[in-house]
Amino acid sequence: MNTNKKEIMVPMINILVLFILFLSRQAVAQTNSEVEKMDVLKTEIIKMDSLLFEVAFNQCDASLFKKIIADDVEFYDDRFGLNVSKENEMKSLIAKCGRTEKLTRKLNLCTIDKLGDFGAVQVGEHTFYVNGIPEGTGKFIHIWERKDNEWKLKRIVSYEHRGIKK
Repeated sequence: MNTNKKEIMVPMINILVLFILFLSRQAVAQTNSEVEKMDVLKTEIIKMDSLLFEVAFNQCDASLFKKIIADDVEFYDDRFGLNVSKENEMKSLIAKCGRTEKLTRKLNLCTIDKLGDFGAVQVGEHTFYVNGIPEGTGKFIHIWERKDNEWKLKRIVSYEHRGIKK
């Protein structure tokens, strides 16, 4: 190579290296932004799960339960089949709260993923207790819809109940 070509190649290589560094920095920034968005999403859904179960279900707050459940809720359950009535879900909560034994739920684990611009999916396992004694476990899939900056539980799939009476 003659010196003229070397003089041209060195700046080109420097420009190429700077360009690659710039692109990798942009990719890291986008990745960090996506990670932050997922962290926010997970925090919001865990909060909604806590409101739904720790407050509404466990403490029998029917008004909060009614606010969280979507008007067009669909609840698929391996023991009872399909319920598409928010009114029936409310009746079920009120009946549970009227029992002499106290039924509560504790989240064991879950994963949360984004569902485009619609909302989120939460997949997990929980344990149910009667008067503080574990009765059994179950798995669930919750489809959460974000509408007007509010989260609503739109679809529920409850399955693999073990040790839980019908």
